[in-house]
Amino acid sequence: MNKFETYAYDVLVIGSGGAGLRAAVASQESGARTAVISKCLLGKAHTVMAEGGIAASLGHVDENDGWQPHFKDTMFGGKYVNDWRMALIHAKESPEAVRELERWGAVFDRTPDGRILQRAFGGHTHPRLCHVGDRTGLEMIRTLQDRAVAVGIDTFMECIITRLLTDREGAVCGAFGFFKNTGKIVVFRSKAVIIATGGLGKIWRITSNSWDCTADGQALAYEAGAELKDMEFVQFHPTGMVWPPGVKGLLVTEAVRGEGGLLKNKLGERFMKKYDPKRMELSTRDVVARAINQEVKEGRGSEHGGVYLDISHRSAAYVKRKLPSMYQQFKEFADVDITKQPMEVGPTCHYTMGGVRVDHESQQSSVKGLFAAGEAAAGLHGGNRLGGNSLSDLIVFGKRAGMGAAEYARKVQSPAIIEDTTLEQYSRELFLPFERPGGETPAGVHHDLQNIMEAHAGIIRQGSELQEGLEKLKILKTRYPLIHVDGNTRYNFGWHLYLSLANMITVAEIIAKAALERKESRSAQARADFPNMDSAWGKKSIIVTKVNGAPEIRAELLPAMPDEISKLLGDH
Repeated sequence: MNKFETYAYDVLVIGSGGAGLRAAVASQESGARTAVISKCLLGKAHTVMAEGGIAASLGHVDENDGWQPHFKDTMFGGKYVNDWRMALIHAKESPEAVRELERWGAVFDRTPDGRILQRAFGGHTHPRLCHVGDRTGLEMIRTLQDRAVAVGIDTFMECIITRLLTDREGAVCGAFGFFKNTGKIVVFRSKAVIIATGGLGKIWRITSNSWDCTADGQALAYEAGAELKDMEFVQFHPTGMVWPPGVKGLLVTEAVRGEGGLLKNKLGERFMKKYDPKRMELSTRDVVARAINQEVKEGRGSEHGGVYLDISHRSAAYVKRKLPSMYQQFKEFADVDITKQPMEVGPTCHYTMGGVRVDHESQQSSVKGLFAAGEAAAGLHGGNRLGGNSLSDLIVFGKRAGMGAAEYARKVQSPAIIEDTTLEQYSRELFLPFERPGGETPAGVHHDLQNIMEAHAGIIRQGSELQEGLEKLKILKTRYPLIHVDGNTRYNFGWHLYLSLANMITVAEIIAKAALERKESRSAQARADFPNMDSAWGKKSIIVTKVNGAPEIRAELLPAMPDEISKLLGDH
């Protein structure tokens, strides 16, 4: 083992965003010696890009709000394929989770009487998003990092995990990876591991996600034997920048619409009245994204292939106070003053509702010792996530994952030790692309992967196109072992992309197969050949497991809902 840096902990958290930090704090406070592994520098996790707010039914702006309407909105938004137990926990525990952040130092916008201010958001029937202008995720990360330091959590920055280590019984006993700045191999021994790695948007060409969102956690869990769930449900946020090309896909927060922004086509029509006349711009993201897609398809799009989002009817002072990041973003990147001019926006790959299948109470996966939370986990959001539910998801289920992992770790005497020969084999595999002759490049293969997914597994899907996409992915898989990487192992982005590509190709195939299996249109899964919701599929989740080296797809009935809970939903 002296060839590798080696560390030992009770609980290892992979990911330093909101879910990872909240899980680590909960684990450490539960008595487990805990470490956080961050692919990036601390403070740079994708959670900082979350802008609109944290959904929680505090009732500060509308006293009629409560956990019951929040639960109902979440279930309706997901078209009832959510794990209702997770939706119930989330709705009930979100208010206290926000108050906890406030006690730890989070500085939220305030009502005139000093309480946390809440704004309206798409899909929510009450204004319930607690916010800090349009920089809420940044404030959440600042607060959680301060708390993590206060409780004494160890952190390993710029460290990429490429494998989960498992013992002979299949239980997780650590992780294997390397440091980006040196290329040196590192081995972590641990009694439990929490996956909190976020999303997978870089599988698509047009995405709001950062470079680090490469399906790492989903692939790590899948390769370790864990079940994945709901992978067909990928959310395309309706409003990403469409111009200039260098920032295409960059998120335009839903807070713009929450603060009164209007969507118009090139004819000046508020077109959402055709698609959701009741909620208009505050409809759910899947509905708005498909509406924009349809307007552009039928020739009513903006100059650069999107639609217009206009907040200029609000005063300049109001816009700059409520949406400072959006004002700065459009001024710097597009030379557009949003206090005077409309924004051009269009759908962008934003979020995955699917991920590691977890127990609703503890967040443990189907693999012993492996837990997951946040965007890397599945269940809460069903077929479509409501805006703001992601940030409350991170803190509610991050906390539960940390507590669950610490409880599990208390029952494990010592994690298994992986033999040196196995670790040496893993190490040799990492460096293979440096030894190959010139040929395929990581960037070239990634470019083709993104184009395949844009063309064959985008907003509107069709069986024949998904099949064609899967055939192209087969060819792509044969090209992957031919990739050559130049240079050394220090901060080598080509090498990092090569390793991430293995995860992205694996998960892309799983998404396409799951989308092909769900023969209906429901929330984020829109099938041109099956345009309607099917009541039979409304009772099922799609589960994916690795069997004989390939993804095995099966449909499984959703957990039964008691009558007293079902009554909360009314007719559906």
